[in-house]
Amino acid sequence: MQVLVLGSAAGGGFPQWNCNCTNCESVRQNREGYTARTQSSIAISSDGKRWLLCNASPDIRSQLNATPELWPNTLRGSGIAEVLLVDAQVDHVTGLLSLREGCPLDIWCTPNAHSDLTSGFPLFNMLSHWNGGLHWRAIGLDETSSTIDFDVPSCEGLHFTAFALASNAPPYSPRRGRPSNGDNLGLFITDKTTGQSLCYAPGLGQPTEEVMGYLKKADVVMVDGTVWEDDELIRTGVGTSTGQQMGHLALNGQGGMREYLATLPATTRKILIHINNTNPILNEASEERAVLTQEHIEVAFDGMRLTL
Repeated sequence: MQVLVLGSAAGGGFPQWNCNCTNCESVRQNREGYTARTQSSIAISSDGKRWLLCNASPDIRSQLNATPELWPNTLRGSGIAEVLLVDAQVDHVTGLLSLREGCPLDIWCTPNAHSDLTSGFPLFNMLSHWNGGLHWRAIGLDETSSTIDFDVPSCEGLHFTAFALASNAPPYSPRRGRPSNGDNLGLFITDKTTGQSLCYAPGLGQPTEEVMGYLKKADVVMVDGTVWEDDELIRTGVGTSTGQQMGHLALNGQGGMREYLATLPATTRKILIHINNTNPILNEASEERAVLTQEHIEVAFDGMRLTL
């Protein structure tokens, strides 16, 4: 299994276009220890030729241009064979608009995500005007099932398990503030040949016992690292919402993500993704980044490559 990190930042990217917090100002000034990042997305392949795009961020065009594996090798085309959405959040789906020239395109997502993307943010409807548009491939998480196994045609040799995450639905969803199974999912992906596994959960708001089971048996975990403190946006003066209100578990503090990661086997590779521009770990010389290093927790970066 090959994994490409196309984007490692949370919504808005780093620097965020309208933010002049210490982090954003520092990366614009090219200060040492600060690296620009695009919005969160990864690509997965079993053969290095056909790729499953996991989330289509608004930065998809620049991400594709920066990734030779995804360049077209015919007159028209792309290394992207299919797309999987872990939720219907705007920073994970808006890139589909930029992929319209590649339609028809198979899109894997839950019924809840499909409902939001045909109503509150009707991308499926809009893109139907481009060569057949988006073809929905259902991931059947709902109130009757919190996990489901499936295979993706473009990733022969890989097995996928989707599991429900406790997070939040998009602002344009009727379930905002009262999410249900299928609004957010994590992926447990196993390479049938090597036996190696990846657990990918960029929207992990509150780990349940079931979710922890997947994290503990994965060789590599790539999880939500949005904020260091739950009230980080409030502290920095850039927002009024807490991490929990947005559906993200803070890294620090009692019951924070670091505590959960500390319970994983010593052999597990732990990687944070979906990092908000306010998070102090974006400063490589910060005390917070030193804490992560001491705890053997990595911070994903654009262009990061994994082979499992």
